[in-house]
Amino acid sequence: MSLYHETAALLSAPATRGGSLKSRVFGSKDLKSLPAQVYALALESCKWSPVLKEVIDNARLLQTERKLTPVLALLLVHDFLITKRGIALPATHGLRAAVERHKARLTSELTRARLRRKCSTPEAFRSLVEAEAAFSASGGRPAHPRWVRVNTLKTTVDEQLETTFRGYEVVPTVQDVMAAPQGAAGNAEKILCLDGNIPNLIAVPLGTEVTKSEAYKSGALILQDKASCFPAYLLDPQPEDGDVADTCAAPGNKTTHLASIMVERCLNPTKAGDKKSRIHAFEKDKNRAKTLERMVKTAGSDRITTIHQGQDFLKVDPRAAAYQRVGALLLDPSCSGSGIVGRDDMPELHLPELPSSATNNHKKKDTKKDSKKRKRSETSEESKPLPVIVDDDGTTTTLSSEKDLKTRIEALATFQLALLLHAFAFPAARKITYSTCSIYAGENEHVVLRALASKIAKQRGWRILARGRQVGGMREWPVRGDIDACEGDSEVAEGCVRANRDDGKGVMGFFVAGFVRSGEEEGDVEDEGGPYVRDGEGRIVRDANGIPTFKDTGKKAAEVDEEGAGGYEGDDDGPYVRDAQGRISRDATGMPTLKAEGAVDSRSEDDNDDWGGFED
Repeated sequence: MSLYHETAALLSAPATRGGSLKSRVFGSKDLKSLPAQVYALALESCKWSPVLKEVIDNARLLQTERKLTPVLALLLVHDFLITKRGIALPATHGLRAAVERHKARLTSELTRARLRRKCSTPEAFRSLVEAEAAFSASGGRPAHPRWVRVNTLKTTVDEQLETTFRGYEVVPTVQDVMAAPQGAAGNAEKILCLDGNIPNLIAVPLGTEVTKSEAYKSGALILQDKASCFPAYLLDPQPEDGDVADTCAAPGNKTTHLASIMVERCLNPTKAGDKKSRIHAFEKDKNRAKTLERMVKTAGSDRITTIHQGQDFLKVDPRAAAYQRVGALLLDPSCSGSGIVGRDDMPELHLPELPSSATNNHKKKDTKKDSKKRKRSETSEESKPLPVIVDDDGTTTTLSSEKDLKTRIEALATFQLALLLHAFAFPAARKITYSTCSIYAGENEHVVLRALASKIAKQRGWRILARGRQVGGMREWPVRGDIDACEGDSEVAEGCVRANRDDGKGVMGFFVAGFVRSGEEEGDVEDEGGPYVRDGEGRIVRDANGIPTFKDTGKKAAEVDEEGAGGYEGDDDGPYVRDAQGRISRDATGMPTLKAEGAVDSRSEDDNDDWGGFED
């Protein structure tokens, strides 16, 4: 019984409580029912509430069953008419009996509601309800697509087009996907768009059922918002970068994306005893670290990922022996979460009407209370919903004023800056990406400016990664940093990358900026050594294939066999085009060219990751 009463209580909470449905449910510490069950019942009942209100009103259920409240009636009738399992109460329970004794009338009214909407089948009716709910949730704007990253550790885009997405029409733009009718799960229009910025990323209509596919269950497909793919792609790990650190890794979307990029670029020799580039994934929360571990294993990146469970990155010694090869770091710290689509919304709930006598009784009771106080509250600011921040780790903070918001953002920014400055201190670090799913400049451009102005940044030569030096898909992304928030510094503003959740590009609100140490953009000039052999002018020495050599072992940073591309199981001289001397041919950016397609192996245009098990 608690399932229905607890769900009713959450849906009946005053608007001033604030927060999304998800944050209200999973942030509640008093639930006896499983939060996932409460959330599913509440969400689906809200979707169907316009229909169920008609059914309940026309069946005159509340006039007959006075023990039922409008919210309880809605929840019980939803399970009775819409779900296969029926009402989750014993057959003799009073609430269940109060609904089931009206079976004939309720069923008849549901059929009439379907026919009024010109739906010939229950499936068409369900699709219509889903589409109307999606339209309502988006405020009348086109619904965001479902972004699916093809995990190249396990599969390829071509393979998925022939299997999971067989029969789908490929459309040219994500706007075509967003404009498609949003049917019920499994009934969406079969179209997809291959993203033009992030490699191995596919957009499908929101109602596309991905999670039931074998590819999803095996970790070959991962649900991850496009903007969430920016950090790993912008970091662009190369052989000379050595190890990579993901500093706040759970649930693991970006960690597994990094792994797919690194393996695709042959950064991991297969011979015993060779040095391998690894990912150090830090997660200070032990429960979240378990989630990270599951995702890494499912995605197939566990063989190159070391998970530091319960380890706070800020407490890691940058000069410890284990991290001397860390040349690239990905920072995606806790933030306000203000850019996440739908996080700040409560679904609309249409309630059936109480009988007139009950309504009058309620009004009389209200009148007996302090009427003057009630009138004041109806016209005061107190009656309006309070703004809420839900951090990306799920922490909910209700804000009573702009001052509260400013205080919260400043607290988050202090932590974010500390994390960034700590990353600057790693001896071999050459590149860093810093990202948030926040829309606030206080967590984004302002943190970047403060980091660049810091003593350690100036001592070690850290600077913004200029737009012209960014990997292709990020360089071409049109939305850049706020020039005013960057205090008029156009180079910093252009170096920052933003995504806006309601601008028609189908992404959530996001921010990312890259940092490099001076010299890394103009020829790898040494400023504090590093793990690779360098010439007399401080430049990294590379072999004919562009691969550097480790100082301490004399071995290559990545095994590339001159006779046959290390680890490749294809023809004798490997998958890449070679010159007359047998050396791998590379373009101006250092990317090899695949023989099979005669196309650049564009990691600067094809890097994505994340396991669909945890949507980011």
